[in-house]
Amino acid sequence: MHPLANFSEVLKRFLRKRSSVDFRALVESSMDIVIQVDRKHRFIYVSPSVTEVLGWTPEEMLDHPERMAVKEEMFCLVERGEKILQGEIVSSRKTFRTVAKDGTLKWLDGCAHVLKDAVGGREPNIVVTLRDVTSEKLEEQEVRQLAATDVLTGLANRRSFDEALERAWHSSLRSSSQLSLLLLDLDRFKGLNDRYGHQVGDDCLRTVSATLMKAGARRRRDLAARYGGEELVVILPDTGSADATAVAEHVRKAIEDLGLPNEDNTAGNGLVTASIGVATALARSGGTMGTPGGLLMAADNALYKAKADGRNRVVSTMLLAPAEAATG
Repeated sequence: MHPLANFSEVLKRFLRKRSSVDFRALVESSMDIVIQVDRKHRFIYVSPSVTEVLGWTPEEMLDHPERMAVKEEMFCLVERGEKILQGEIVSSRKTFRTVAKDGTLKWLDGCAHVLKDAVGGREPNIVVTLRDVTSEKLEEQEVRQLAATDVLTGLANRRSFDEALERAWHSSLRSSSQLSLLLLDLDRFKGLNDRYGHQVGDDCLRTVSATLMKAGARRRRDLAARYGGEELVVILPDTGSADATAVAEHVRKAIEDLGLPNEDNTAGNGLVTASIGVATALARSGGTMGTPGGLLMAADNALYKAKADGRNRVVSTMLLAPAEAATG
Protein backbone atom coordinates (compact mmCIF):
# COMPACT_ATOMS: atom_id res chain seq x y z
CA MET A 1 0.00 0.00 0.00
CA HIS A 2 1.20 3.49 -0.82
CA PRO A 3 2.46 5.33 2.34
CA LEU A 4 0.01 8.20 1.82
CA ALA A 5 -2.94 5.83 1.42
CA ASN A 6 -1.82 4.01 4.55
CA PHE A 7 -1.66 7.22 6.59
CA SER A 8 -5.04 8.27 5.24
CA GLU A 9 -6.59 4.98 6.37
CA VAL A 10 -5.03 5.28 9.83
CA LEU A 11 -6.34 8.82 10.09
CA LYS A 12 -9.82 7.74 9.04
CA ARG A 13 -10.01 5.03 11.71
CA PHE A 14 -8.53 7.37 14.28
CA LEU A 15 -11.08 10.10 13.68
CA ARG A 16 -13.97 7.69 14.14
CA LYS A 17 -12.79 6.67 17.58
CA ARG A 18 -10.96 9.57 19.23
CA SER A 19 -11.53 13.14 20.34
CA SER A 20 -10.68 16.38 18.57
CA VAL A 21 -7.64 16.72 20.84
CA ASP A 22 -6.34 13.35 19.67
CA PHE A 23 -7.06 14.37 16.07
CA ARG A 24 -4.95 17.49 16.37
CA ALA A 25 -2.13 15.59 18.09
CA LEU A 26 -2.00 13.06 15.26
CA VAL A 27 -2.12 15.38 12.27
CA GLU A 28 0.08 18.08 13.77
CA SER A 29 2.89 15.58 14.25
CA SER A 30 2.73 14.46 10.60
CA MET A 31 4.70 15.92 7.72
CA ASP A 32 1.67 15.30 5.48
CA ILE A 33 -0.82 18.10 5.05
CA VAL A 34 -4.27 17.28 6.46
CA ILE A 35 -7.27 19.33 5.37
CA GLN A 36 -10.86 18.98 6.52
CA VAL A 37 -13.49 20.18 4.04
CA ASP A 38 -17.21 20.73 4.65
CA ARG A 39 -20.12 20.04 2.31
CA LYS A 40 -19.79 23.47 0.72
CA HIS A 41 -16.14 22.76 -0.07
CA ARG A 42 -14.92 25.21 2.56
CA PHE A 43 -11.77 24.42 4.50
CA ILE A 44 -12.53 24.08 8.21
CA TYR A 45 -9.13 22.77 9.26
CA VAL A 46 -5.61 22.85 7.75
CA SER A 47 -2.70 21.23 9.56
CA PRO A 48 0.45 23.25 10.37
CA SER A 49 2.58 21.16 8.01
CA VAL A 50 1.17 23.23 5.12
CA THR A 51 3.66 25.94 6.06
CA GLU A 52 6.63 23.58 5.75
CA VAL A 53 5.44 22.20 2.40
CA LEU A 54 3.87 25.21 0.67
CA GLY A 55 4.85 28.25 2.72
CA TRP A 56 1.26 29.26 3.48
CA THR A 57 0.04 29.45 7.06
CA PRO A 58 -3.05 27.37 7.94
CA GLU A 59 -5.01 30.62 8.22
CA GLU A 60 -3.96 31.70 4.73
CA MET A 61 -5.16 28.38 3.33
CA LEU A 62 -8.44 28.55 5.26
CA ASP A 63 -9.17 31.96 3.76
CA HIS A 64 -8.16 30.88 0.23
CA PRO A 65 -8.91 27.18 -0.40
CA GLU A 66 -8.29 27.74 -4.11
CA ARG A 67 -4.58 27.76 -3.25
CA MET A 68 -4.67 23.97 -2.88
CA ALA A 69 -4.29 23.38 -6.63
CA VAL A 70 -3.78 25.19 -9.92
CA LYS A 71 -7.06 26.36 -11.43
CA GLU A 72 -7.42 23.74 -14.16
CA GLU A 73 -7.01 20.91 -11.64
CA MET A 74 -9.12 22.44 -8.87
CA PHE A 75 -12.30 21.79 -10.85
CA CYS A 76 -11.52 18.07 -10.96
CA LEU A 77 -10.78 17.96 -7.23
CA VAL A 78 -14.07 19.68 -6.38
CA GLU A 79 -15.95 17.29 -8.66
CA ARG A 80 -14.39 14.27 -6.97
CA GLY A 81 -15.16 15.73 -3.55
CA GLU A 82 -18.80 16.12 -4.51
CA LYS A 83 -18.96 12.49 -5.63
CA ILE A 84 -17.56 11.40 -2.26
CA LEU A 85 -20.15 13.47 -0.37
CA GLN A 86 -22.96 12.10 -2.56
CA GLY A 87 -21.86 8.54 -1.85
CA GLU A 88 -20.99 7.81 -5.48
CA ILE A 89 -17.43 6.89 -4.50
CA VAL A 90 -15.90 6.03 -1.13
CA SER A 91 -12.56 7.73 -1.62
CA SER A 92 -10.37 9.31 -4.26
CA ARG A 93 -6.67 9.68 -4.93
CA LYS A 94 -5.02 12.08 -7.36
CA THR A 95 -1.63 13.66 -7.99
CA PHE A 96 -1.94 17.31 -8.93
CA ARG A 97 -0.04 20.58 -9.23
CA THR A 98 -0.10 23.58 -6.96
CA VAL A 99 1.89 26.79 -6.55
CA ALA A 100 3.72 27.42 -3.28
CA LYS A 101 3.79 30.82 -1.63
CA ASP A 102 7.21 31.57 -3.13
CA GLY A 103 5.86 30.89 -6.64
CA THR A 104 7.47 27.49 -7.20
CA LEU A 105 5.45 24.71 -8.79
CA LYS A 106 4.81 21.75 -6.51
CA TRP A 107 3.28 18.32 -6.99
CA LEU A 108 1.02 16.90 -4.30
CA ASP A 109 -0.32 13.37 -4.01
CA GLY A 110 -3.69 13.47 -2.29
CA CYS A 111 -6.10 10.96 -0.75
CA ALA A 112 -9.65 12.03 0.15
CA HIS A 113 -12.37 10.16 2.01
CA VAL A 114 -15.67 10.96 3.69
CA LEU A 115 -16.14 11.19 7.43
CA LYS A 116 -19.77 10.77 8.41
CA ASP A 117 -19.02 11.65 12.03
CA ALA A 118 -16.42 14.28 11.34
CA VAL A 119 -15.06 16.34 14.20
CA GLY A 120 -16.73 19.73 14.39
CA GLY A 121 -20.05 18.92 12.73
CA ARG A 122 -22.74 16.32 12.18
CA GLU A 123 -22.84 16.55 8.42
CA PRO A 124 -20.42 14.43 6.40
CA ASN A 125 -17.09 16.10 5.81
CA ILE A 126 -14.10 15.17 3.70
CA VAL A 127 -10.62 14.68 5.07
CA VAL A 128 -7.82 15.14 2.55
CA THR A 129 -4.25 14.05 3.21
CA LEU A 130 -1.58 15.53 0.96
CA ARG A 131 2.05 14.54 0.49
CA ASP A 132 4.72 16.53 -1.36
CA VAL A 133 5.92 14.37 -4.27
CA THR A 134 7.66 17.14 -6.21
CA SER A 135 11.09 15.52 -6.13
CA GLU A 136 9.69 12.20 -7.36
CA LYS A 137 7.82 13.95 -10.18
CA LEU A 138 10.91 15.86 -11.25
CA GLU A 139 12.90 12.63 -11.31
CA GLU A 140 10.20 10.96 -13.43
CA GLN A 141 10.21 13.89 -15.85
CA GLU A 142 13.99 13.80 -16.06
CA VAL A 143 13.96 10.07 -16.83
CA ARG A 144 11.29 10.57 -19.51
CA GLN A 145 13.25 13.44 -21.00
CA LEU A 146 16.45 11.41 -21.07
CA ALA A 147 14.62 8.50 -22.69
CA ALA A 148 13.34 10.81 -25.43
CA THR A 149 16.60 12.67 -26.09
CA ASP A 150 19.60 11.87 -28.25
CA VAL A 151 22.58 11.88 -25.91
CA LEU A 152 25.05 13.41 -28.35
CA THR A 153 23.02 16.24 -29.87
CA GLY A 154 20.36 17.00 -27.27
CA LEU A 155 17.70 16.73 -29.99
CA ALA A 156 14.80 14.29 -29.84
CA ASN A 157 15.93 10.75 -30.56
CA ARG A 158 14.71 8.42 -33.31
CA ARG A 159 11.99 6.85 -31.18
CA SER A 160 10.60 10.25 -30.18
CA PHE A 161 10.70 11.33 -33.80
CA ASP A 162 8.80 8.25 -35.01
CA GLU A 163 6.09 8.77 -32.38
CA ALA A 164 5.83 12.51 -33.06
CA LEU A 165 5.61 12.01 -36.82
CA GLU A 166 2.82 9.46 -36.38
CA ARG A 167 0.86 11.91 -34.19
CA ALA A 168 1.45 14.85 -36.50
CA TRP A 169 0.46 12.82 -39.56
CA HIS A 170 -2.92 11.74 -38.15
CA SER A 171 -3.58 15.21 -36.77
CA SER A 172 -2.92 16.66 -40.21
CA LEU A 173 -5.32 14.21 -41.85
CA ARG A 174 -8.05 14.94 -39.30
CA SER A 175 -7.77 18.68 -39.80
CA SER A 176 -7.05 18.53 -43.55
CA SER A 177 -4.01 20.70 -42.91
CA GLN A 178 -0.51 20.53 -44.36
CA LEU A 179 2.42 18.81 -42.73
CA SER A 180 6.03 19.34 -43.76
CA LEU A 181 9.18 17.42 -43.01
CA LEU A 182 12.79 18.56 -43.38
CA LEU A 183 15.45 15.88 -43.76
CA LEU A 184 18.98 17.23 -43.47
CA ASP A 185 22.32 15.56 -44.15
CA LEU A 186 25.74 17.12 -43.59
CA ASP A 187 27.76 17.15 -46.80
CA ARG A 188 30.93 15.01 -46.94
CA PHE A 189 30.70 14.44 -43.20
CA LYS A 190 32.65 11.18 -43.32
CA GLY A 191 35.62 13.11 -44.68
CA LEU A 192 35.41 15.50 -41.74
CA ASN A 193 35.44 12.59 -39.29
CA ASP A 194 38.36 10.92 -41.05
CA ARG A 195 40.42 14.10 -41.27
CA TYR A 196 39.79 15.69 -37.85
CA GLY A 197 38.69 12.73 -35.71
CA HIS A 198 35.39 11.69 -34.24
CA GLN A 199 35.62 14.10 -31.30
CA VAL A 200 35.63 17.02 -33.73
CA GLY A 201 32.86 15.32 -35.68
CA ASP A 202 30.75 15.02 -32.52
CA ASP A 203 31.39 18.68 -31.65
CA CYS A 204 30.32 19.62 -35.17
CA LEU A 205 27.07 17.65 -34.83
CA ARG A 206 26.29 19.32 -31.51
CA THR A 207 26.89 22.77 -32.97
CA VAL A 208 24.79 22.08 -36.05
CA SER A 209 22.01 20.60 -33.89
CA ALA A 210 21.88 23.73 -31.72
CA THR A 211 21.67 25.82 -34.89
CA LEU A 212 18.89 23.61 -36.22
CA MET A 213 16.89 24.12 -33.03
CA LYS A 214 17.17 27.91 -33.33
CA ALA A 215 16.68 28.23 -37.07
CA GLY A 216 14.39 25.31 -37.87
CA ALA A 217 12.26 24.42 -34.86
CA ARG A 218 11.17 27.87 -33.77
CA ARG A 219 7.64 26.99 -32.63
CA ARG A 220 6.84 24.84 -29.60
CA ARG A 221 4.97 22.34 -31.80
CA ASP A 222 7.94 21.89 -34.17
CA LEU A 223 10.25 18.98 -33.40
CA ALA A 224 13.93 18.67 -34.30
CA ALA A 225 15.42 15.20 -34.01
CA ARG A 226 18.46 13.14 -34.87
CA TYR A 227 17.34 10.61 -37.42
CA GLY A 228 20.61 8.70 -37.53
CA GLY A 229 24.31 9.41 -38.02
CA GLU A 230 24.61 12.93 -39.42
CA GLU A 231 21.00 13.00 -40.63
CA LEU A 232 18.72 15.38 -38.77
CA VAL A 233 15.00 16.00 -39.21
CA VAL A 234 12.44 18.67 -38.39
CA ILE A 235 8.67 18.13 -38.20
CA LEU A 236 6.72 21.26 -39.12
CA PRO A 237 2.97 20.85 -38.44
CA ASP A 238 0.50 23.17 -40.22
CA THR A 239 3.20 24.30 -42.63
CA GLY A 240 2.85 24.47 -46.41
CA SER A 241 5.53 23.80 -48.99
CA ALA A 242 6.58 27.41 -49.53
CA ASP A 243 6.97 28.15 -45.83
CA ALA A 244 8.76 24.86 -45.18
CA THR A 245 11.17 25.55 -48.04
CA ALA A 246 11.86 28.99 -46.58
CA VAL A 247 12.61 27.44 -43.18
CA ALA A 248 14.92 24.89 -44.82
CA GLU A 249 16.80 27.60 -46.71
CA HIS A 250 17.17 29.56 -43.47
CA VAL A 251 18.60 26.45 -41.78
CA ARG A 252 20.95 25.75 -44.70
CA LYS A 253 22.29 29.30 -44.63
CA ALA A 254 22.66 29.30 -40.84
CA ILE A 255 24.76 26.12 -40.97
CA GLU A 256 26.94 27.49 -43.75
CA ASP A 257 27.42 30.73 -41.81
CA LEU A 258 28.83 28.81 -38.84
CA GLY A 259 32.10 28.70 -40.79
CA LEU A 260 33.06 25.24 -39.53
CA PRO A 261 35.92 23.77 -41.59
CA ASN A 262 35.52 20.67 -43.74
CA GLU A 263 38.26 20.58 -46.35
CA ASP A 264 36.78 17.47 -47.97
CA ASN A 265 33.63 19.44 -48.84
CA THR A 266 34.97 21.28 -51.88
CA ALA A 267 31.47 22.03 -53.15
CA GLY A 268 30.92 23.99 -49.92
CA ASN A 269 34.18 25.97 -50.24
CA GLY A 270 35.81 23.89 -47.50
CA LEU A 271 33.07 24.52 -44.95
CA VAL A 272 30.47 22.36 -43.23
CA THR A 273 27.28 22.58 -45.26
CA ALA A 274 24.01 20.70 -45.45
CA SER A 275 21.72 19.35 -48.12
CA ILE A 276 18.05 19.39 -47.19
CA GLY A 277 15.07 17.54 -48.61
CA VAL A 278 11.65 19.03 -47.90
CA ALA A 279 8.42 17.06 -48.25
CA THR A 280 4.93 18.43 -47.65
CA ALA A 281 1.78 16.33 -47.33
CA LEU A 282 -1.64 17.75 -48.10
CA ALA A 283 -4.84 15.82 -47.39
CA ARG A 284 -7.01 15.88 -50.51
CA SER A 285 -9.54 13.62 -52.18
CA GLY A 286 -7.74 11.19 -54.46
CA GLY A 287 -4.49 11.27 -52.51
CA THR A 288 -2.68 7.95 -52.29
CA MET A 289 0.09 8.47 -49.73
CA GLY A 290 -1.60 6.93 -46.68
CA THR A 291 1.22 6.59 -44.13
CA PRO A 292 3.76 8.90 -42.50
CA GLY A 293 6.46 6.65 -43.90
CA GLY A 294 5.52 7.96 -47.34
CA LEU A 295 6.27 11.51 -46.22
CA LEU A 296 9.65 10.42 -44.90
CA MET A 297 10.43 8.61 -48.14
CA ALA A 298 9.50 11.69 -50.16
CA ALA A 299 11.81 13.85 -48.03
CA ASP A 300 14.59 11.29 -48.46
CA ASN A 301 14.16 11.35 -52.25
CA ALA A 302 14.28 15.15 -52.22
CA LEU A 303 17.45 15.00 -50.12
CA TYR A 304 19.02 12.57 -52.60
CA LYS A 305 18.23 14.99 -55.41
CA ALA A 306 19.75 17.89 -53.47
CA LYS A 307 22.99 15.93 -53.16
CA ALA A 308 22.91 14.82 -56.80
CA ASP A 309 22.43 18.44 -57.89
CA GLY A 310 25.61 19.57 -56.14
CA ARG A 311 24.93 19.60 -52.37
CA ASN A 312 24.47 22.59 -50.04
CA ARG A 313 20.98 23.21 -51.37
CA VAL A 314 17.28 22.66 -50.67
CA VAL A 315 14.99 20.52 -52.82
CA SER A 316 11.25 20.36 -52.15
CA THR A 317 8.49 17.99 -53.09
CA MET A 318 4.82 17.54 -52.33
CA LEU A 319 2.45 14.61 -51.98
CA LEU A 320 -1.25 14.07 -51.46
CA ALA A 321 -2.64 12.07 -48.56
CA PRO A 322 -6.15 10.56 -48.78
CA ALA A 323 -8.60 13.12 -47.42
CA GLU A 324 -11.06 10.43 -46.39
CA ALA A 325 -8.56 9.34 -43.71
CA ALA A 326 -9.31 12.61 -41.97
CA THR A 327 -12.80 11.40 -41.13
CA GLY A 328 -11.61 8.23 -39.44
